[in-house]
Amino acid sequence: MGQAGILTEGLIRRFGSLVALDGVDISVDPGEVVVLLGPNGAGKSTLIRTLATTLLPDAGRVWVAGFDVVAQPRAALASTGLVLSEDRSFFWRMSGAANLEFFAALHGLRREAARRRAAECLAMVGLSDVGGRRVDRYSTGMRARLGIARALLGRPRVLLLDEPTRSLDPLVAVEVRRLVLALTADQGVACLFATHDLHEAAAVSSGTIVLAGGQVRATIPPGTDAAGLEDALLEAVG
Repeated sequence: MGQAGILTEGLIRRFGSLVALDGVDISVDPGEVVVLLGPNGAGKSTLIRTLATTLLPDAGRVWVAGFDVVAQPRAALASTGLVLSEDRSFFWRMSGAANLEFFAALHGLRREAARRRAAECLAMVGLSDVGGRRVDRYSTGMRARLGIARALLGRPRVLLLDEPTRSLDPLVAVEVRRLVLALTADQGVACLFATHDLHEAAAVSSGTIVLAGGQVRATIPPGTDAAGLEDALLEAVG
């Protein structure tokens, strides 16, 4: 059985003749934010979708929060929070609170429990004051924070972030990064954070993985600045 965070061993995922993930080994411990870097087509989104159980591996083993994603996909999914860039799956004419209550119900919470959990998650991301406002009246930053609140509804042990700050202005992106770091540290969540932004990677990383051609080409220690990450990325994919 895998660790309480994220663990893959020899992960392979194919799409026909294309090998999108080719023997990927990664590990993310509770309380860590491990950054995933790589060029377009490197396999980053495929890796996150496999960890989120929307894709199954063709070979290798994958554990999320200690659960095998093939043998125990429901338990793995229930332990996972997923945040995608530019997520448009909210009901825009409903309030932020009503959206969270709806998604909490999908986690199996009854009405009162869903209302309480929605309020808790709004508070965690600093949206309590606007919980009653319609989502179509939220700023882009508010919607980004609402996406994180939704990911936290099920009290996840693993957080998967696929470019969550893409298209956000720099100040809002900083706010989202700080929120992710605080939540990860406070709740001991294992976080995999995919990004193209080297400054963002340097700001949040407990360690960085460079993925290219579906393979892990480099692992970079924490404390590496954006220039160091750029050099390592160019060397790994060059």
